[in-house]
Amino acid sequence: MKQIDFGIFPAEDALEMILVFDGKGTIIYANAVAREKLGYNVEICGISIGAVFPNSFEQSEDSFKTEYQFGGGIQNLMAYRKNLTCFPVETRILKNDGQGLYICLANDILEKEYLNREIDKVRQEAQEALKVKSEFVANVTHELRTPVNGILGNVKELMPDEENVKRLRTLKLIERCCGDMNKIINNILDFSKMEAGKFTLEPRRFHFRNMLDYVKESHISRITEKGLEFFVTVSPHVPEYIIGDELRIVQILNNLLSNAQKFTAVGKISVEIMLTAQMKDSIELFFFVHDTGIGIDKADQDKLFQSFSQVDASISRKYGGTGLGLNICKQLVELMGGNIEVESKVNQGTTFSFSIWVGVEKADMEQANPLGEIAAFDKASLFSQEEQQDDIKVFGTADNKEALQKNMSKLILCVEMENWEKAESFMDTIKQLSAGAPREVSRAVLRLKMAIQKEDYDTAVTGFDELKILVE
Repeated sequence: MKQIDFGIFPAEDALEMILVFDGKGTIIYANAVAREKLGYNVEICGISIGAVFPNSFEQSEDSFKTEYQFGGGIQNLMAYRKNLTCFPVETRILKNDGQGLYICLANDILEKEYLNREIDKVRQEAQEALKVKSEFVANVTHELRTPVNGILGNVKELMPDEENVKRLRTLKLIERCCGDMNKIINNILDFSKMEAGKFTLEPRRFHFRNMLDYVKESHISRITEKGLEFFVTVSPHVPEYIIGDELRIVQILNNLLSNAQKFTAVGKISVEIMLTAQMKDSIELFFFVHDTGIGIDKADQDKLFQSFSQVDASISRKYGGTGLGLNICKQLVELMGGNIEVESKVNQGTTFSFSIWVGVEKADMEQANPLGEIAAFDKASLFSQEEQQDDIKVFGTADNKEALQKNMSKLILCVEMENWEKAESFMDTIKQLSAGAPREVSRAVLRLKMAIQKEDYDTAVTGFDELKILVE
């Protein structure tokens, strides 16, 4: 076998097949891998390159014919073994004009093609499984809605005529549970649609501020019942009418405000919307939803937008939730061309900010105030404002005492009316406001909380009087 000088290139030990043939198409060198793959020994030297690649090279008397593009990119050919079986290879053939030689570099891709077929098979099976799962989820959620809505409808019919306080409270609890169940069903259905790639937005022209009024009215009662302040502000640059998916924007705001209300016992919840960019007939709206609740540790913030994820298992036990809401919000925001982020400090509150791109008609944009310079929104100011209000959370300060008295007044009113659900809400606030209090105060708070949980009127009134004396 003729020795070929490849310089510093170790051809014989190379991992790919190397064949060298002359201008007549006669192979004059084959490295160890080529001899092994093709089933030849040294007798490979002297045979035609057309014997190895019969579909690409045709031998003539003193030369060969081929349509192969020498020196080009990698091309796929079929290589034939000595026993006339074949296998696919990726080849690159270079022409050495100085020596009149051709150097063929080839890799066996039989295993690669097999793996690609397996991958395609697995991908197809996964797609079929996803389709079956999506259809199953859609059918199940539809079947679940029917009995839940049936229960809800009957409960609403019974409530106006019910005079017994305890039974009315039970009916209200059933109504609330049915509402929560419908929310869970909707989240699962939305998540399933998104996962299957079948979720689409339905943009239309709507009155933006009327939508915000609807969102505010949906939450203000539950927020103020907890003794929290609630603010919604809109930049004057934002047009009255925009073009977008109103239902999905409401869904995002509802989810973020429900979380804020759920995790906030003292302070306030605020929503701010501003216009931050304009491109032809599209504008970018930026939303901030801020609360003064329990906050989220920096290390746990990445978990927030993952599906079926809770920051802490105790969160789902105490506050409920499937862990789907924020993941759905993230996907909805991204479908609208925006992003969602979170800024939070433990025990100092949380700010969710998200942007979306919506359409706007020229006439609607002209009616809004000129955009001019867009004022920068300082998220840090939200936390600095909260730090200025930290006195309310320090037991014994003037602000803390004032907040305790307000919440205790609302608590005793709920107890007198035997509205135990609202009483528990105010009790949670009182518990947070009394954090760090002397032991006798902490014990009195615990006894009162247990009495309210048991709906024990006499013990609750006694416990309230005891606590009132201790905190005055």
